[in-house]
Amino acid sequence: MGGHAKARGAAAALGVLGLLCAVLGAVMIALLPSLIEQQVLKNVRIHPSSLSFNMWKDIPVPFYLSVYFFNVLNPDKVLKGEKPQVQELGPYVYREFRHKTNITFHDNDTVSFLEYRSYQFQPAKSRGSESDYVVVPNILVMSASMMMEDRPMSLKLMMTLAFTTLGQRAFMNRTVGEIMWGYDDPLMSLINKYFPGMFPFNGKFGLFAELNNSDSGLFTVFTGVKNFSRIHLVDKWNGLSKVSFWHSDQCNMINGTAGQMWAPFMTPESSLEFYSPDACRSMKLIYKESGVFEGIPTYRFVAPKTLFANGSDYPPNEGFCPCMESGIQNVSTCRFNAPLFLSHPHFYDGDPALAEAVTGLHPNQEEHSLFLDIHPVTGVPMNCSVKMQLNLYIKAVKGIGQTGSIEPVVLPLLWFGESGAMEGETLRSFYTQLVLLPKVLHYAQYVLLGLGCVLLLVPVVYQVRSQEKCYLFWSSSKKGPKDKEAIQAYSESLMTPAPKGAVLQEARL
Repeated sequence: MGGHAKARGAAAALGVLGLLCAVLGAVMIALLPSLIEQQVLKNVRIHPSSLSFNMWKDIPVPFYLSVYFFNVLNPDKVLKGEKPQVQELGPYVYREFRHKTNITFHDNDTVSFLEYRSYQFQPAKSRGSESDYVVVPNILVMSASMMMEDRPMSLKLMMTLAFTTLGQRAFMNRTVGEIMWGYDDPLMSLINKYFPGMFPFNGKFGLFAELNNSDSGLFTVFTGVKNFSRIHLVDKWNGLSKVSFWHSDQCNMINGTAGQMWAPFMTPESSLEFYSPDACRSMKLIYKESGVFEGIPTYRFVAPKTLFANGSDYPPNEGFCPCMESGIQNVSTCRFNAPLFLSHPHFYDGDPALAEAVTGLHPNQEEHSLFLDIHPVTGVPMNCSVKMQLNLYIKAVKGIGQTGSIEPVVLPLLWFGESGAMEGETLRSFYTQLVLLPKVLHYAQYVLLGLGCVLLLVPVVYQVRSQEKCYLFWSSSKKGPKDKEAIQAYSESLMTPAPKGAVLQEARL
């Protein structure tokens, strides 16, 4: 009698435990998605209490700037009207450091900040040194010549004389360090003296001189604390809600984020839009494919073919004109009116005529396309490689002898790639908290529900078998001796553990 009571109690306990497991599993299935969503929303907003705040403030991901120069092999022949021939040199790799200062929160759910950048040369990662010499177009000479194209001949002759006196030529042989970070140029001093403010350089002239140890402008972005729908979107840049570099309201709009984080819960229909101060415009990337980075699910976003398309091929880009072939964008209006153009490296994804006009270019997707891999649940970049090429439009200008007989051509100066990938403790923490833990909870809810259902069957099965025993014993009092013996034997078989295959045998009976 005591054994039956214990068995009945154990079955009841298992049933209660099963009920609790089933209820807990069902509650988790119903509430877990919304709980995870709330935690994500809480921790991706820009607020000192959020987990991502320090990551936003001081980006822990090591970024590298890799620069490739196009060394002009036949400058004298180019001056005579022949096709330019270039040789790619590099990469010259720099570690890029970024940190935010002047962080100020405002009452309208925005925060303002300045982000400073600095660069350190990495000899071990580079193929060459900053002392390597490179032959490139003389940007000052060619830019000034293009600006004088429609001026009176007398002014052009005066400029030719000035160039000759200062020893200026159409091409120059400078070191990588000088081209990057600046060099003393008598022409620069002359321009600053007689045309102050014409170029944004007070001393040395260099393509990246204004980027090192400087900020990218005052950004004001939405924090998402009060209104999550606008999280990370740019409200103003340098106090402006739109720029004035271009010729249409659409092209002058400041859209998207500051290019560091995006809104969470992305879908394949989402796009990545951001404002780039270096390109003086907003850019939009489109979804390409899903993938995995170090165990973390990602969405890959790439540049559409329309990014640098001309106004004829893509009318919304008409505001960036005057345009040339598709695949390059005229940035002269935001780069001191110098005839500079942006493109993908080696004119990838551009009009084939661009690459065919210069010998030594070999565009291909693997080496020259840009991408951003984003964790879709949080909107945090995992791995990125943004590549751009800077080009100079050169041609002979009648009246300026230094330009010779140069045939009109968009000549590549250099291309660069900014790359970074989450790694180390930051990556492990991100994986544990935002991938592993949600995955464990996801499976746990179904395990609990399944286990609960199984345990709930224990008291049911026990009750059924107990009733079956009672019925057998009651029936034995109505039977003859042989029937009683058979029933007694069957009853005893129920009291002993069933051997393997017994269930199948009973079913056959």
